[in-house]
Amino acid sequence: RQLAGYTERCVISFVDLYGKTKRNTQGLNLRSLTEGEMYELGSALADLGDAYGITLSTCAEAVDLTEVGIRPGACIDSELIKKISGVPLKAKKDRNQRRECRCAASIDIGAYNTCGHGCLYCYANHNPTSGQKNLREHDPNSPFLASQPMTGDVVKMRW
Repeated sequence: RQLAGYTERCVISFVDLYGKTKRNTQGLNLRSLTEGEMYELGSALADLGDAYGITLSTCAEAVDLTEVGIRPGACIDSELIKKISGVPLKAKKDRNQRRECRCAASIDIGAYNTCGHGCLYCYANHNPTSGQKNLREHDPNSPFLASQPMTGDVVKMRW
């Protein structure tokens, strides 16, 4: 409801329990959803989106939710980037992602173990406290997210 009028789309994905996420979420009794549960949840989310003028799509999902109103999409959507920027874009599919992912090739500007939110399911931190530790040690004058340049480091400008 609070996003109504401020956003046009929402990209969803169901949790995938990778090695790090399995380890970090032990004891939470997480499990993968069945296809039926994905349809049920997807349908409810699509109804909410419709009620507030937000179109939903999935990213990197094998399940096809088009019958409940959610089409396959991309988090890094080259068509949306073209629309917003007004700049022609010739982006290929990101070959470093899962087969179902439709995202355009991109460069990650983040770094592992630098998110301080501590979400247990996050793949970007080795454990929930690693990002918090690195943020405490962050130097705002450093060119890096969470450290200082060390002898032998190679910094590449990519644009």
